Amino acid sequence: MIKKLQDLQQHIQQEKRKYNHLSATRMYELIQAYVKAQMQSAPIHQSERKLYYISAEFLLGKMLTSNLVNLGLLDEMQELVQKEGFAWSQIQDEEMEPSLGNGGLGRLAACFLDSIASLQRNGDGIGLYYHFGLFEQKFENNKQVELPNRWIGKTSWFTKKEVNYRVPYKNGWLKPILYDMEVIGEHGTRNTLHLFDVESVDESIVHDGIQFDKTAIEKNLTLFLYPDDSDEAGRKLRIYQQYFMVSCAAQMILEEALQHQWDLRHLHEHVIIQINDTHPTMVILELIRLLQKRGLLLAEAIEVVSGMCAYTNHTILAEALETWPYAYLQDVVPQLMNIIEALDVMMKERSKKASTAIIDANRNVHMANIDIHIGKSVNGVAAIHTDILKQSELKDFYALYPTKFNNKTNGITFRRWLSGCNTQLHHYLCDLLKKDPSSHPEILKELVKYAHDETVIADIMAIKQEKKMEWIAHMKKKQQITLNPYAVFDTQVKRLHEYKRQQMNALYIIHKLLQIRDNELPPRPINIIFGAKAACAYTIAKDIIHALLCLQELIAKDEKVSPYLQLCFIENYNVSEAEFIIPASDISEQISLASKEASGTGNMKFMLNGAVTLGTNDGANVEIADLVGQENIYTFGKDSDTVIAHYANQDYVAKDIYEGSEHVKTLVDFLISDEMLRVGDPVSLTRLHHELIHKDWFMTLLDVEEYIVCKEKMLQDYEKQTDWGRKMLMNIAMSGFFSSDRTIQEYDRDIWKLS
Repeated sequence: MIKKLQDLQQHIQQEKRKYNHLSATRMYELIQAYVKAQMQSAPIHQSERKLYYISAEFLLGKMLTSNLVNLGLLDEMQELVQKEGFAWSQIQDEEMEPSLGNGGLGRLAACFLDSIASLQRNGDGIGLYYHFGLFEQKFENNKQVELPNRWIGKTSWFTKKEVNYRVPYKNGWLKPILYDMEVIGEHGTRNTLHLFDVESVDESIVHDGIQFDKTAIEKNLTLFLYPDDSDEAGRKLRIYQQYFMVSCAAQMILEEALQHQWDLRHLHEHVIIQINDTHPTMVILELIRLLQKRGLLLAEAIEVVSGMCAYTNHTILAEALETWPYAYLQDVVPQLMNIIEALDVMMKERSKKASTAIIDANRNVHMANIDIHIGKSVNGVAAIHTDILKQSELKDFYALYPTKFNNKTNGITFRRWLSGCNTQLHHYLCDLLKKDPSSHPEILKELVKYAHDETVIADIMAIKQEKKMEWIAHMKKKQQITLNPYAVFDTQVKRLHEYKRQQMNALYIIHKLLQIRDNELPPRPINIIFGAKAACAYTIAKDIIHALLCLQELIAKDEKVSPYLQLCFIENYNVSEAEFIIPASDISEQISLASKEASGTGNMKFMLNGAVTLGTNDGANVEIADLVGQENIYTFGKDSDTVIAHYANQDYVAKDIYEGSEHVKTLVDFLISDEMLRVGDPVSLTRLHHELIHKDWFMTLLDVEEYIVCKEKMLQDYEKQTDWGRKMLMNIAMSGFFSSDRTIQEYDRDIWKLS
């Protein structure tokens, strides 16, 4: 088997003869260089039409295992590493994870790149090369502390390249440099991820955690993903970043078009641009500007760009549907203002409704409205999300452009989320089904015929136990936490946001803690696991983390409670941590307020790895329930229509629930109990307590009691182990729909037209 790696073997033997020793670090460097060379020699997929997928985030994860999976060399490489005296985990630990994304948006983009390459479509990604990413999360005094995430080392999957672009601003211009990474598909062809950096960036200006001068644009532009935008300087920095990204993208697109000798007036016949959320919206404006500079009239440029651009909406949250004050844009990108004004006038001729205006009455510029008016396609990312866009949030646009709207339910790459992170389950399924489900996800449906085969169920449950043991060993090494491997693993790992309602899970933990103190013991121990970062300026989200860390300390010190209940908060949660915990989890917490989660992709990763969903009827949870049946998922909570009506009528009053339920009041008041205040910050805990009673914008108290009842039922059902194993099997069996290969095929069929 190792014959495929003969060149690498020779390098290893030369190294050992030369130095008499081979460290894990050096072994990784040799393997990485070999794999990178294999990727660079792979053929590039060429065609007369090309996709440019522009995204502020690409949350890649570590790339070694993923690249080996797609090259078909993972098993052979693991065998070689073992032969040389190393555990595969030692080699994996040497790789730094790129810090180029934050949550589902960036992870989706990474999955899409994998599928685009694997399906042999001609498509590249474009984004920014952040030096410190979002931040590295540390826990001190039960609080989140943000530090620069120094992920860039001497060994990299990226190759630095010079480009002859200039990005203009009001007071000068910036010179970009390019970092390219090959994206290898499982069939051996490759595309490229292009990330742009600014030549003058200066890491030394960062101090006191992640503080820096937000006005020093030439030095700070590519330091951080999503810099703090709580003030004017921060908001303008976001505009500088976004324009830098899209100007580089537009210049690259036109440069490649001219190399192909494509007629710019027919560029839409050769180029399709997918705008991933509103961060890249200004690519529309920049392309219009650059096409005008090359001789096209304004109307001609608009027509060409309209045929090239498509927009993916990822949220109905107002904070994420970006709007910028006109004055800020005028100060940063004055060269775009005539185009914005012209588009606004044109679109107000189409619709007089305020909701569809590009420039509103307060002189704010709505980026999503530019995307919808000018782009050829607008897609949501789950069936219920797209319906909400059509019927509620974007209904005036849907009335204008009904044929533009379509749904593309998100997906995940099974090559990473099965083959890469759960090799035991992957190998077992390949042997059982006689076909590789990573390449043929539809084959998983064949598992249904084993739903009453107790041997198969036992095998799948044994793999789950093995993954639990691996994760527990990892956490012992990483955070010095000792956990019970025979407990139920109840996991909520995702970006920290009030709408995702980690605070509701905290109230459940308080409920369970108090039950145990009253001698109401669970049938088996419970490990409740969190992983999440809160945006550095998002105060309430950081308060929720603080409350959870205080509960973690209280429980760990409580000799009566800790044998039955443990809380573990994973520090600096990222893709690598997800690859450990997701295969180990029994319960997948997907408890967002109905209507607020566009889709989710974590729910799909858990499902594929045999966890059972505990969730609201929100996002892709709805499609999971349709596929697996109500007997294989646990749902609770008010539906999206009820929630939307509460917002419309402004009739939700959290305080009424708090005062009307002694149980809810007890749980909420525990946050400011003497024992919590002894281990926590009174200001933070009191603020969260007040928020839940007097605001509770995402309606935690509306659903909390039903949530507790549903989770208790789930824990009781877990004790029927064969029945639970059957639920696991059915979730795995029906997960094939959520392959990102299926999603990309739908994008290509309906929007991109690459094949």
